[in-house]
Parts: sequence; C-alpha cells; structure tokens
Amino acid sequence: MSTTAYDALVIGCGPGGSSAATFLARAGRRVLVLEKEVFPRFHIGESLLPCNHTIFREMGVLPALEAAGFMRKLGARFELGNGAIGTRFAFRDGKFNREPEAIQVERARFDHVLLKHARASGADVREGWTVQRFAAAAGGVTVEAQDPQGQGHAFRASFLIDASGRGNVTGNQEGLRIVHRHWRKLAVFSQFAGVGLGPGEEAADTIIVRLPNKWFWIIPLSPEKTSVGLVLDKDEFAAAGGEPERVFERWVAASPPVQQRLATARRLEPMSTTTDFSYYNRRLIGPRLLRVGDAAGFMDPIFSAGVFLAMWSGKLAAEAVRQALERGETGGRRFAVYEKRVQRGLKFYWRVVENYYTTSFMELFLQPRDHFDLPSAVIAVLAGEVEGNWSLRWRLQYFFLLVKLQARWPLVPRLSFAPLPTT
Repeated sequence: MSTTAYDALVIGCGPGGSSAATFLARAGRRVLVLEKEVFPRFHIGESLLPCNHTIFREMGVLPALEAAGFMRKLGARFELGNGAIGTRFAFRDGKFNREPEAIQVERARFDHVLLKHARASGADVREGWTVQRFAAAAGGVTVEAQDPQGQGHAFRASFLIDASGRGNVTGNQEGLRIVHRHWRKLAVFSQFAGVGLGPGEEAADTIIVRLPNKWFWIIPLSPEKTSVGLVLDKDEFAAAGGEPERVFERWVAASPPVQQRLATARRLEPMSTTTDFSYYNRRLIGPRLLRVGDAAGFMDPIFSAGVFLAMWSGKLAAEAVRQALERGETGGRRFAVYEKRVQRGLKFYWRVVENYYTTSFMELFLQPRDHFDLPSAVIAVLAGEVEGNWSLRWRLQYFFLLVKLQARWPLVPRLSFAPLPTT
C-alpha cells in the first residue's frame, strides 16, 4: 500500500496524459502517471493538425520531435471515391489558422517521445500499471492499481486526470458512456510501401477518399511507408463476411483513386481492424476529477482531430488543476468552466463530422468558392482552430447555413458518387 500523496494522478500517458503531466510537472507539481502499456506500442491515428505545434512549443517538446525526423504535413487532399473531383487545402493559404504545417507520425515513436518528455520534465511515469478503480473524497482522490507483477497498490492525490483514452476508466466506472446510435464504425487498415502519392510537397499530404457511406485514409509516414485504412459501418463489415483483407480489397476495387495509388503498392503488415464507435461521456468532470481526450469523448477520425483534442484538453486540465492547487480549491467553478470549454470544442467537431457524411456538405467542401474567405475558414477547421475568433466563427456558421441551402437548391454543381462511365 502506497502512502505517497501527489498533487495530481494521471491515468494514461498517451498524448492527452503526457501533455497534462508535462504542464503540471513543469509548474513544479508532484505528478504520478499510471500507464497500462509499455512504450513504444502501436497505436492508430498518425495524422496530426497544425495547431498541435503550438502545444508542442509550450510543452518544450518540439526540438525532440524535430530531431525524430517526422514528415512535415503541409496540406490535406479530399477526393470523391469515383475520381470525379478532388481538392487540396494547403495550410499556409489559410487566413485564420496560426500554424502553417503539421507532422505525420508513427504513433509508437511519437507517443514514446511525449512519454519520455513528461518523465524528463519531472513526472513520475510508471508503465505497465493497470488502474482498477477510483474514489473521490473531501480531501482528495484514491486510485487502486495493479503493478506489472499483479500486485495491488493504492495512491492518494489531490486531483485525478483521466487520460485513459477509449479505455474510459472513470467514465465506465460511473456508467457515463453514451454511444452515438448512427456512428458504429469499424476501421480496416495496414501499412504499405510503394503507394502512389502527390508530387513535391504534396507527397506528405493526408489523402481522404470519400465513398457514399465510407471513406479511405492515406497517410504517408515516411518516404517508404504509408498508412492506408478504410472506415465503414460495422454491420456492413459483418454482412460482407468479416474478413478484413477481402472487405478492404473489395472497396479498393470500387474506388479508382485508391486503386490507382495502390496499383504497385506492397503491404507491409497483415490487415488489422479496430472498432470506431463514436461516443461521449455525459460528464467530463467530477469531484476532483477531469477527463481529457478520448476519455471525454471519441468521434469519427475523418478530420484527424483526435491527438490535437487530447493534447488541447490535457493542457486545459493541467491549467485548471494548477490553479485549484494554488488557491486551495477543490475544482468547483473552475472545473465547470473546463467542462464547458471542452464540450464546446467536441460539439464543434461532432457537427463538422455529421455534416461531412451529407452530400450537400461534400458538394460545397470539394468545390470551394472565394466567397467571404470561406476556404480560409475551412482550412482553419482542418488546422485545428477549435476556438477561433469571431471572424472565423461567423464564417463557419455561414458555411453550415450554405450546406442546408445546398441540400434544397444547388448553389454549386451537384456531385454524384456513382461510378464514372468508362471510355
């Protein structure tokens, strides 16, 4: 039984947990991080957003990431699955985003860099520890966990930050998870060599190929390695026999842009699957408790916002805990402000994803017009500007209004997902 008391205990050392731990440790707070896995470990979600760079600088981890040699991501390309149209958005062309570029990462290496940085910043990071339950009381939080040898321990901390990802440790314990009834997705993916990519700087772009009710991602990780995946309804995957390779190849054959890019590609790993159920927790806070990243909510990863939202909420959680400790508070109003702010960010991306699956959204999105700087507003969303100023916010509201109008009256030409006629 541990008797050490910490200022904060963090569950999980993925991007959200490592950012929260780093900010608190650099502020001189005593932080314990309990991570279930032993790093490096594989994780999906390799494409980051430009706004991550702001947080990297604030954490002091940017030099280590630059030394790791990750690919620079200068834009993103979106295409229809039949090859009828495609549009590239370059981050540097946006007027409302602060950062002009992002990086593409292998999560095993990227997450390990963040974990080691949290440890070097002063956090007590322990790998291979499984958190079993927590309990909050007036004086703090108690967490019970198993060490790598299976022995039980209990830890005390003034505050608890749950960054356990889709493991959702505290949310599951309290029965808070609500699964989106329409978004029961599944991802089929692998890594390939020899994928056909764009010319010049576009070779590092994330490519999203949209089919009627599913989509492909193509994410370059290095000049020799590319992550390729298909996101589709879980029920459709099961109805097709549930064989990852067969399902993947079937929809590659149905999408000329993907088929062309994989024509001479060689698969490096077996096909894998992961459930992509979108969900949220009814509450993001509790007595002396804050939830960050996927432990707050998880959504369809079409816009690659997961890592940014995790690190952004991890930063906000660390700031809320730091201020509560300085003022001798239990959280209260400060935590309520955190919850409202993070919920607003999550709801914003939920709205974008919900619209993405409509044809009217795709028609406007893939055929941008230089009208009130709307293309720059779209680029800001792709860059991760979840809390833009009024100039950005009213343009996004206007864009969503145009999406509704496009559904009834064609403001731009209609698009079809049907196969193009062959010649």
